Amino acid sequence: MEFDFIEIGKAFMVLFAVIDIFGSIPVIIKIKQSSGEVNALRASLVSFVIMIAFLFGGEMILNALGVNIKAFAMTGSLIIFAIAAEMIFGVQLFRSDASSAKIVSVVPIAFPLIAGAGTMTTLVSLRAEYAAINISIAVFLNVIVVYLVLRITKKLEEILGAGGIAIIKKVFGIILLAIAVKLFADNAKALFTM
Repeated sequence: MEFDFIEIGKAFMVLFAVIDIFGSIPVIIKIKQSSGEVNALRASLVSFVIMIAFLFGGEMILNALGVNIKAFAMTGSLIIFAIAAEMIFGVQLFRSDASSAKIVSVVPIAFPLIAGAGTMTTLVSLRAEYAAINISIAVFLNVIVVYLVLRITKKLEEILGAGGIAIIKKVFGIILLAIAVKLFADNAKALFTM
């Protein structure tokens, strides 16, 4: 076990950039509007468990199920694509029901928004460079940031107002759509040329 502040800092920054929770704020606000309140603690804990589980056994689990990491990433990109389409076109692809408020904290907030394919692929890459304990601490620190951001989204809604949210939703919807297409294309290319 090699505890190293420099490794923790580097792993934290890489994961922070990949998770991009601040860039996800418009998506979170959109999901809250359509499905009700998001449980910040539940979403944070589930994403933490997913990331730690994937850090220590993700590739093994996917291999046991016969799922390629590239195919897993493509699936995440399709969910992100659907969320982006809802934001841009104002259509409803995810049906709301009585259980939506509980489920939405897990799908799509915890997965694939926070602990998505990009995050999981990054964790596998980090594992090759840094000690698992340092990556685990970096994951924990990122989850604290995620929790705090999820807690302040209600305040941001009040500050931005309906018009501000609508504008940000469209802009970030287009960005999210581009990210989904890139993620799909990169992984499809890698998957089909293997």
